[in-house]
Amino acid sequence: MIDFRSDTVTKPTDGMRAAMAAAEVGDDVFGDDPTINALEAKTASLLGKEAAVFVPSGTQSNLIALMAHCQRGDEYIVGQLAHTYKYEAGGGAVLGSIQPQPIDFEPDGSLDLARVASVIKPHDDHFANTRLLCLENTHNGKVVPLDYLKAAKLFVDERALALHLDGARIWNAAVALGVAPSVIAEPFDTVSVCLSKGLGAPVGSVLVGSTDLIREARRWRKMVGGGMRQAGIIAAGGIYALDHNIDRLADDHANAELLARLLGDVPGVTVKGQATNMVFVDFGVLDYVSFAARLEDHGIMALTGRSSSRLVTHLGITQADVELLAETVALVVSEL
Repeated sequence: MIDFRSDTVTKPTDGMRAAMAAAEVGDDVFGDDPTINALEAKTASLLGKEAAVFVPSGTQSNLIALMAHCQRGDEYIVGQLAHTYKYEAGGGAVLGSIQPQPIDFEPDGSLDLARVASVIKPHDDHFANTRLLCLENTHNGKVVPLDYLKAAKLFVDERALALHLDGARIWNAAVALGVAPSVIAEPFDTVSVCLSKGLGAPVGSVLVGSTDLIREARRWRKMVGGGMRQAGIIAAGGIYALDHNIDRLADDHANAELLARLLGDVPGVTVKGQATNMVFVDFGVLDYVSFAARLEDHGIMALTGRSSSRLVTHLGITQADVELLAETVALVVSEL
């Protein structure tokens, strides 16, 4: 099957598997796993931060960041469709007793700072204490402008707020902008990055920040069950991904651009947007369940929806796969 559902579906390459098999390991809860220690140091350095902690998932990484920044009864401001608000099972509220204050994203993936200012709570016993602003980069594949990130940093500093980035796909943003990932990470107190999306590792995310914040986050990691033992085996996959799979993200972006052009030529299909490795499409069919099933009959997997479908290019997608998808879509749409 050719899988366009997400960049999380990639599988370890032979080189990555060999690195994992050869990994030196120890007990990470005791701080004794040299491969995890190396991954954490490498990621912190790449992002220009003092320290890092390796976790099983991006959801856990964002959760322990929220809990390191906020006390019970505090509040974080976040995008209405942000992963940290909508797609992480309400963990900040349920496990951290942290109140989310969602607002709508702007078309470029940013949060309007004037609107953010309007929802910051006054110092009054009636309200939660606003502590943190959470941003996302990329958001729906869109790269948030660097000038905006600098403005957001000035904004939070003036209001004594902390700034967290869900940077699951920060690597895509850095490649698209042609800058080092540390340039994007610089304004933020904490940054969560994913190794198992575009970089192709089988497991893992890393949270980076100051030594004190990461020490607190590490304690929360233990509490929520993220303390692992000889996990250097999976950390080695992350190191391999950082060493080999960042620059090649440009290929995914080029494939997404090609896919958008090809689908734009299919009668009845509307390309609603394309950014980095994501293409959003309205296939113009009424029965999306049958449409997805027909695609699978042709060996293609995709997440399809009534008004918009997301197609994602990644390590496992070639230019030939993109061309085949466009041809198959044209065939199936004409038959439905």
